[in-house]
Amino acid sequence: MSIWVTGDTHGDFHRFTTKNFPHLKGMSRDDCMIIAGDFGGVWAGEQADGHKLDWLEDKPFTTLFVDGNHENFSLLNSYPEREWHGGRVHAVRPHVLHLMRGQIFEIGGLTWFTMGGAASHDIQDGILDPAASDFERRYWTMRRMNAMFRVLGHSWWPEEMPSETEYAEAKTNLERSGWQVDCVLTHCAPSGILPKIDLGYPSDPLTDFLETVRQRCRFSFWFLGHYHTNQVIDQRYVLQWERISKIE
Repeated sequence: MSIWVTGDTHGDFHRFTTKNFPHLKGMSRDDCMIIAGDFGGVWAGEQADGHKLDWLEDKPFTTLFVDGNHENFSLLNSYPEREWHGGRVHAVRPHVLHLMRGQIFEIGGLTWFTMGGAASHDIQDGILDPAASDFERRYWTMRRMNAMFRVLGHSWWPEEMPSETEYAEAKTNLERSGWQVDCVLTHCAPSGILPKIDLGYPSDPLTDFLETVRQRCRFSFWFLGHYHTNQVIDQRYVLQWERISKIE
């Protein structure tokens, strides 16, 4: 069994073609491709997304992903939930699985704590509600201004940040494991690591929670995405984007 980790795909899976990823040859369903958030393959509904998801399902490996902030959470949360390798997943396809928040999985002989989600930073000019009476006017005005905004229920969902229930489940599962896992898989970084990424991202309740995990939990490696760069920080924090790395 082999495990590979990559970063944000945003619904574009070309990196998994044989041309771009020749390791496909010889892989099996026991091999896992892990995406560190902003999967983006569940976005516009089965009619629009289905062919891409079916294409991914046909790959020889099993695709696993945590959610990022750029996901359609209404659709993602509508997929059937089941137990898989010790934690809860949404089964987007039989071998395309969303690793839900606050879970601990056993994958390839390693324990993985998963906590998706992140605060969007491309919404500086606001979130527009399509039910508002002035939505059309505001939408086209902001488009003409090249404003940084998103639309509630169409390009932005409040579920991008964990709920209190998800935080509580995460703590319960970590306590059950004695605050010890082999790997942590998230989309965003803990607050204490943000300055070392040095992109000006502020801390928020989720990064602060992850900082608590960083301080309390014993782990070997922490994999994350979100920041669209490849970087290894302090030898343990592996920031991924388009690179695909094998866990040896």
